[in-house]
Amino acid sequence: MKFPSKLAERSSDIYKICLFIFFIILIVIQFPREGKFKYEFKKGKPWMHADLIAPFDFAIFKTEEEITLEKNSMLPYKQHFFSYDSTVYNENLKIFTTEFDLKWGKKYKDTNKIKKNQHYNFSKAILDTIYSHGIIQLTDSIENKKGDLIINVIKGNVAEERKLETFFTIKTSDQYINSRLKNSKLDNELLVILLKNAISQNIFYNEDLTSKYKESILNEISLTRGMVQKGERVISKGEVVTTEKYQVIESLKKEFESQLGSSAKYYKILFGQFILIVISMSVLFVFLKSFRIEVFQNNNKVFFILCNIFLMVFVTATVIKIDSDFIYLIPFCILPVIIRAFFDTRLALFIHIITIVTIGFLVPNSFEFIFLQLITGIIAIISVIDLRKRAQFFLTSLLLFISYSMIYIGTTLMQDGSLLNINTTTFFWFAGSSLLVSFSYPLIFLYERIFGLITDISLIELSDVNSKLLRELSLKAPATLQHSIQVSTLAEEAIYAINGNTLLVRAGSLYHDIGKMDMPVYFTENQGMGINPHDELTSEESAAIIISHVTKGVELAKKHKLPEKVIDFIRSHHGTRRTAFFYSKFIKNNPGEPVDESKFKYFGPIPYSKETAVVMMADAVEAVSRTLKNPSEESINEMVENIINSQIEQQQFVNSDITFKDITVIKKIFKKKLQNMYHVRIEYPA
Repeated sequence: MKFPSKLAERSSDIYKICLFIFFIILIVIQFPREGKFKYEFKKGKPWMHADLIAPFDFAIFKTEEEITLEKNSMLPYKQHFFSYDSTVYNENLKIFTTEFDLKWGKKYKDTNKIKKNQHYNFSKAILDTIYSHGIIQLTDSIENKKGDLIINVIKGNVAEERKLETFFTIKTSDQYINSRLKNSKLDNELLVILLKNAISQNIFYNEDLTSKYKESILNEISLTRGMVQKGERVISKGEVVTTEKYQVIESLKKEFESQLGSSAKYYKILFGQFILIVISMSVLFVFLKSFRIEVFQNNNKVFFILCNIFLMVFVTATVIKIDSDFIYLIPFCILPVIIRAFFDTRLALFIHIITIVTIGFLVPNSFEFIFLQLITGIIAIISVIDLRKRAQFFLTSLLLFISYSMIYIGTTLMQDGSLLNINTTTFFWFAGSSLLVSFSYPLIFLYERIFGLITDISLIELSDVNSKLLRELSLKAPATLQHSIQVSTLAEEAIYAINGNTLLVRAGSLYHDIGKMDMPVYFTENQGMGINPHDELTSEESAAIIISHVTKGVELAKKHKLPEKVIDFIRSHHGTRRTAFFYSKFIKNNPGEPVDESKFKYFGPIPYSKETAVVMMADAVEAVSRTLKNPSEESINEMVENIINSQIEQQQFVNSDITFKDITVIKKIFKKKLQNMYHVRIEYPA
């Protein structure tokens, strides 16, 4: 029985460990299965590592420029294929003969057959000449080309090579007809129209054959040139990485990574990646457990953090698979901005560091990448330290773009000593990445709804007394709203002094008594004209009504979808204390009768944080201060001491992380604020 009970006690920790393992596996899956070349190098820079000796034979890959030049040189004029269509001439000749007979008959009435045959035979000879040479279809590949361009003409199954200048086009055919008829003594007016109508292309571009030929030629191109033998020195330490050396090292890198990915070392690579990710996530686990215990104890928050880390890794891995040039378009700084919105700056920075170090194993030029994202991430966090306005997101985007650009310019100058190699497209990537960071605002809103978390921006919006729920409170129970505002003033000042969350305290104070809207006149601050409805009720009934404002407040808050953190103030602002007035009244009216204390006690829970504890103190102190007939410095001091000491004696703060030192500071602030509220003055001697 001991083991199951211990297991139940440790269930939260076990869940977190399983959660971390699950996300470790998800992250490892995003990593490439090839090994990673361990040397960093740049063209034109010295080789900073030890002498590089070829570990195996490998071919030297050609550059893209070399392959392009070779392709152009291996695609000669023969690449143009056209097909000859013999039916065109026969069909056009029939049409010409029919039209010729018709036109001739109309004009000459067939009176001179010899003259007619002479005209026909002359015209047919012109057509025979044109069609025997061929009328070629003009395409982009041959138009405006020189006459010596070689064309392949397919007749049946035979390919004939001919120069472009030996073909007719529609235009040159017309010119040829005009020139032949000009020097003849025939009826040019009759023949020129008939001949030109009989002209159409009979040599057509064969795209299929041309493509197949190009493909066959390109397939013959070798992607490599030369070999490097095993044991041969590739480059020496300190030697400049020239264009030639760079290509040799790149070839070794490709071969090295492909061999690792396809060999038995695959599982060792996978295990190495797993170890690195485990170390990164373990550091995060220890950090949360040691320095952010309130976050670590909340499974929802841990899940939220791990989800965001995984999403950044997943997006990066996906983009790299598509095109690594788009890596600078990814808004990496959106992660620390979102984490800062929900937590603190130190945690945001730590998570950002863990994430970019992990991603550094995926991206090329990892040192430059980590430096760039680390600096810009710090700037992003600094820019949203006091995140209270939406406009800050746009300021953050601007600062990020400037930072990205300056770091890029500085890196280029350091490496090349010149700005000639700057790629202007990179600035567009930086601008896009910076603008995408401004989408943090809708993402934060979405995360609030999904994970039930709350940010400073939401707390500011909730603290607006013109919000729907607080407007309703001001109409139904105006004095209660005034009381809540006074409580928020006291609590906010006190929590600020002990380094608590002022915005959360303000929101919690304003909503802590919204349950009184249901029956406002049963609460003294809303009673007027000397009428008290409790006079007609028993002590138990009155206590039940007073206690019910907590449960009704929670129901109302949930109905209006207030955050759980704010609802906690409603639940806990009375803790498990008694309704002292009606409890004493019952004893007074029923001497000697046993008391059912549960009917006079709030259901709790007691405050669980310094913020909820401070609101409990402020609520009680502000309410009792209204009963002081002649507030003086002495009476106020005594009242504050008695109320807070009573709460301590009733163990209302045992679950909250508040110290006696904090409580002393809080008492001091309450006394001072209340004296200012009631204008207590020092009495001067007469």
